[in-house]
Amino acid sequence: MLKAAGGAAALTILGGIPLACGKQGAVAGPLPKGKRKKILVIGAHPDDPETAAGGTICLLTDAGHEVVCVYLTRGEAGIPGKSHEEAAAIRVKEAEDACAMTGARPLFMDQVDGATEVNLDRYREMREMLEREKPDVVITHWPIDGHRDHAVCGILVLDAWRRLDRCFELYYFEVMSGTQTQMFHPSDWVDISTTRERKYKASYCHVSQDLKEVMEGWHDAMERFRGIECRCEAAEAFLHHVEPVSLV
Repeated sequence: MLKAAGGAAALTILGGIPLACGKQGAVAGPLPKGKRKKILVIGAHPDDPETAAGGTICLLTDAGHEVVCVYLTRGEAGIPGKSHEEAAAIRVKEAEDACAMTGARPLFMDQVDGATEVNLDRYREMREMLEREKPDVVITHWPIDGHRDHAVCGILVLDAWRRLDRCFELYYFEVMSGTQTQMFHPSDWVDISTTRERKYKASYCHVSQDLKEVMEGWHDAMERFRGIECRCEAAEAFLHHVEPVSLV
């Protein structure tokens, strides 16, 4: 997903989408006409896109691509002592602040935190949202996940991808691997060494979630391990979903 040629002289991401040019991945002017792509990063809750793929999001927006952070819920059950309405208002604002930090556009769906559903109506909602947005690439939860909302999100996106005849590239991200994301074996890595600090600032915009333990206790170790795998300081890892299509 992130490939370096000539010592990072030319970087590409997500099946050939241009990410950046120049030394150490610095953007060398605007993208050529027709090269700007649209990427949706779909998470179950406010904070999932940022914690899982924040470094990659920053690299993409810095390179001139359009990134939309889609939140399946508004985090209604995520603040003890607050009603669903109160928590949703707080967490929507936090997500908007995080998107301002990464350069992404926020988009909120209508499922409820802690009570997400998989049924015909929810399948249709996800499919219709993707039809409207027309992404080139979607990055979302790996469906084998210990958090029920994460698994639901991944399943809904997978179904929509298939029913839309695989009209976009589909990738999965990881969150708190081992405890939440499970049996995850990445196919692609993104060097986030230059955007890691901004990723953490965006993640910490979710003040109500007190993410310091999650980021320092889990994601820091994950990013450093993924960096070891691809020989850089820190990386985010992804799994590209590729299905054979019968020619008969």
